Order: sequence, then structure tokens, then C-alpha cells
Amino acid sequence: MSVKKYIEIVNEGRNLLYGEMIEAAQQLFSGEATDEDMTRFLVGLANKGETASEVAALATVMTSHALPVDVPQARYLDNCGTGGDGSNSFNISTTAAFVLAGAGVKVAKHGNRKISSAAGSHDVLDALGIHARFNTTEMADLLEAEGITFLFAPVVHPKMKRIGEIRRRIGKPTIFNLVGPLTNPVSLPTQFTGINRPDFIMDYASVLRMLGRERAIVMSGAGGMDEASLAGQNSFVLLDKGDLIPFSLTAEEVGLKYAHPSAIRGGTADENAAMIRSILNGERGPRFDTVVLNAGLGLFANGLTDTIREGVDVATDSIVSGHARRKLEAVVAYSEQIGREVSV
Repeated sequence: MSVKKYIEIVNEGRNLLYGEMIEAAQQLFSGEATDEDMTRFLVGLANKGETASEVAALATVMTSHALPVDVPQARYLDNCGTGGDGSNSFNISTTAAFVLAGAGVKVAKHGNRKISSAAGSHDVLDALGIHARFNTTEMADLLEAEGITFLFAPVVHPKMKRIGEIRRRIGKPTIFNLVGPLTNPVSLPTQFTGINRPDFIMDYASVLRMLGRERAIVMSGAGGMDEASLAGQNSFVLLDKGDLIPFSLTAEEVGLKYAHPSAIRGGTADENAAMIRSILNGERGPRFDTVVLNAGLGLFANGLTDTIREGVDVATDSIVSGHARRKLEAVVAYSEQIGREVSV
């Protein structure tokens, strides 16, 4: 069936079956669909409202077209969120990735340059001295050597270039805004991810179940953030061995203090990089607390701690002990080494 038929179905407000979405997505990635048809299909899906089954099918096809990152099986975690929450916070999940790695979690973090924020994860990594020119072998080597790697989306998803241009022309969110955290080319048993749609967290957790995650947490933070916030009630769904368990949590419940969202506002890539260094050097305050809250949740999602409160304590120790900062330094050193080899 051609993508035109699927456009008719979604424009009538009907949901696609999993198999139908697989077929439609294959046409997007194979180049069979015209730019006009791709635009109409993505806009039609967005207007109808995407289902968990449609998101899972698209994520499956997109991952199948990614470049492989060859690493041995392990209990990897990605803590990438969907972004697009408009909070203008600093790069919380990127900072938390170093904290998680410092605590012993094997982190394979998917990410991109800025889309809706002043500085995306790879913009701030550049400012920290970590370039985005790694090939997939270098990404894998870094993960094996240091227990952390950064997977630059345009490198691992080369077929997204044309689709990305169409998304930019559409100029509003599409289903691809939801699938980013779901398309890591490293096989993930565990995941901690945030979306800025509290109404969709149960659906998103069911997508992770369809994709084979053993354990994961999906979160929508207070005020619609895609990170856990100090500023009120955060909503979560825990996926554990097939069960989907909703719960909510405030910072105070895990020993942290309330802080207004303005206290974690970010800036340019260079400004955010300076914030990350200060946090990893142990500077206390709302930014530090936000990072240990999110890293603590990541530790719990990975199964390395039995409670979120314990996760927050372990995350705090990862920073105070210097382990998290040393992970940053090791990745920067690796990046400089690769950069020298490229320039020779």
C-alpha cells in the first residue's frame, strides 16, 4: 500500500495498525515517498494524535536504518529526553550522564544539536571540549573504555537528513519529536527518559515495553519539563518486567529543596558548559540538586539502587568523590586524542 493510502486513513482520524505504520515508515526511509507526501503524512499524524503503536513502529524502523554501534551486551542506559519543553534549562541530562557514569552505570547517551533550546546536548559537549566527529567505532570504543559514550544523531542516523529538512519546513512538532530517545543504536535493557506531555507518559512507557526494555522510567516534570523538577510534583511511570506502575514525586520527598524553575535557567553553550563544570566540581545549589535528582532517578531506572532516595545519595557521592568530574575529563581527553589523529 502506498503512503497516499495511509495519508487518507490518518486524515480521516483513524489510527494505523502496527504493521501499517511499519510499512508507511519504510516508505519514508527508503525514499519511495515524495517530499509532499511525507509532509502530508506527518502533519496528518500530528493532527490526529499519535498512538503508542504508531510511535513504536516508527522507532523500530528508524533504529533498523541506523548505523550499528558494535558493543558487547551489557546493562546500558540512555537518559536522553524528547526536549522541546520550552523551559530553557541548562543541559541537565548531559550533566547527569557524567554523574551516572561516575556511579557505575554504563551510559549510551543519544543526542543532537539545538532544536528548541539555546544549546542542545552536542552544542554543550562541543563547548566542554568533546567534538561530534566520532565515528561509530570510536563511540563504541569510548563506551567500552569509560562506561559512557555520546551518540550524535546525525552520525548514527544518516537517513534522517532528508526527513529533517521536511520537519524543519513543517515547523511544528511531529511524531519524530517523540521517537528520538527511542532510536538508540545500542541495545538498551534500561532507560530513563522525559517527555513534555504528561498525558502521554503511560503510552510512552508502553512503547518502551513494546521495544523490549526490561526496566525504564518515563517522566514528565513539574511545569511540563522533560526533566524531573525541584518546582513541584513530577509524574512518572515505572516499567518493570512488563508491569507499568504510575507514581509521582516531589524533590522534598527525596531530601532535596524546592526551587523555582528560574534557578536552573541555561544560556549559551559556553555558559551551560561553565555550569556543568561548576556542578561536577561540587558547587551546591538548585542546579546541583536538579542533577542529582535526575541522576538518582536514572540509577533507580537502571536497577543499581533499590530506591530513588538511595539513588540521589549515590549520585551526590558520584560528584563529591570526583568520580563524575573524572568521567568528563576522560571523555574530553579521548576527544582530544581522536582530534589529533584526524589532523595528522
